[in-house]
Amino acid sequence: MPYAAVNGIELYYRIDGDRHGNAPWLVLSNSLGSDMSMWTPQVAEWSKHFRVLRYDTRGHGHSEAPHGPYTTEQLTGDVLGLLDTLRIARAHFCGISMGGLTGIALAARHPQRIGRLVLANTAARIGSPEIWVARAARARNEGMAALAESVLPRWFTADFIAREPLVFAFIRDVFVHTDRHGYASNCEAIDAADLHAEAPVITAPALVISGTHDLAATPEQGRALAQAIPGARYFELDAAHISNVEQADTFTRTVLDFLQADPPA
Repeated sequence: MPYAAVNGIELYYRIDGDRHGNAPWLVLSNSLGSDMSMWTPQVAEWSKHFRVLRYDTRGHGHSEAPHGPYTTEQLTGDVLGLLDTLRIARAHFCGISMGGLTGIALAARHPQRIGRLVLANTAARIGSPEIWVARAARARNEGMAALAESVLPRWFTADFIAREPLVFAFIRDVFVHTDRHGYASNCEAIDAADLHAEAPVITAPALVISGTHDLAATPEQGRALAQAIPGARYFELDAAHISNVEQADTFTRTVLDFLQADPPA
């Protein structure tokens, strides 16, 4: 399995598409409690047009889960280290939820490394200390299965869960097998991240995607984020928090159209 030693840890990654070709690079960053497999609905189509680089955020999937708490600086440093290891000077970036926070910070602090930016189901500030402190403590003390019944139903609408029980079961399986300490440490990174001051300095062309039924990063927060980023576009899907799965075809097409659009005049 491909691992890269970056930022003091072993980071698991995967490349789809011709890695030695000339297509632009596209980095995909997962949400809290998931792993790179969450991008399965998009990879086949996007890898026809891009060299797609997925990675498991630290504390998730096959990546290392070092002692926390983690920070936004570490999460962005992991991406930069991976790009450097693979000799990628510049890439488009698409992140969901926690991955979106990483994208905001990357684009604001390292504009030379980011081409186009897609921020899905995220906000400049997600949640509150009341949520994240309790969530981190419960993950560490009781394990991930104890969180599944309260967290996962918020990821999708009830109609989707009823219509796609196998998809929901697969995502639940990834969630409950996430390292509990890695999950908790990422909760602490999210809790500490307030990027309201950074969004306005982003110069990359940006697309913000929200889910109409998202309770974690609401449409109101998504619209505010899009308004804060100069020239950003906003798109809303009939979905809850994991919109790339719940509205996979529309998400795939919308992002592809944005990434391939002519540059602004």
